[in-house]
Amino acid sequence: MEIEQIKQIGIRAAFQGGEILRRYFGNLKKVSKKGTIDLVTEADIESEKAIIQTIRSTFPDHGILAEESGPMDGLPEARWIIDPLDGTTNFAHGLGIFAVSIAFTRYDTPIFGIVFNPSNGELFTAGAGQGAHLNSQAIGVSKTTTVRDSLLVTGFPYNLERITAALMGRFARCLPAAQGIRRLGSAALDLCYVACGRFDGFWEENLSPWDTAAGILIAQEAGGRVTDFKGQPFTIEKKQILATNCGIHAEMLALLNVKESQ
Repeated sequence: MEIEQIKQIGIRAAFQGGEILRRYFGNLKKVSKKGTIDLVTEADIESEKAIIQTIRSTFPDHGILAEESGPMDGLPEARWIIDPLDGTTNFAHGLGIFAVSIAFTRYDTPIFGIVFNPSNGELFTAGAGQGAHLNSQAIGVSKTTTVRDSLLVTGFPYNLERITAALMGRFARCLPAAQGIRRLGSAALDLCYVACGRFDGFWEENLSPWDTAAGILIAQEAGGRVTDFKGQPFTIEKKQILATNCGIHAEMLALLNVKESQ
């Protein structure tokens, strides 16, 4: 299987999904709830349909895992993991921090990743062993070596009410230790912003594979390190993620890796 064809079809699908998001942005007529604070819009649904159709038209036997549609049968060695709109809450409120995230995986290991923000045209891509790029220009992580000099980013899961103590404990330790902390509302973009040096580190928990599959490859190919909170290699099924520029990873693990009630 030619990775160049995977790249071309994946980017085409991301652009088609992104065009639908552009059309709906600021023009939503219906916003529904999957949970108390977990939103879904007609833009999510239509973007996902277009992405899946584009992929299946070329690769009908490939497997698919998409946020809104769930798993679809296909080859385990060729599966696409899709988030048609990462940052739905931002999108619904007219905030242009959102993205289409698409990863191509072999046995659930990301081989090619695409994160596209249609609001500003930024396209992040990475292929295994091929480096990471932003709009075709090579990118790399920052060279910061201490948390004190770092700008961090985090996110809060939809089930935060069940883990508030642990969640806020980690935040309270990282906040005074860092130069600053941001919360953008899109894990896919958070990972890409670590990849291009805008952030030095990112942590979050209770994410799903479609939130991270593309972004972790982009961060790693840009020179970053991605683990769980214990420092073990991250896989897309894990619920805790720490991505850094490598230089602050040990210090971040020390801040996050404490025994707390979950």
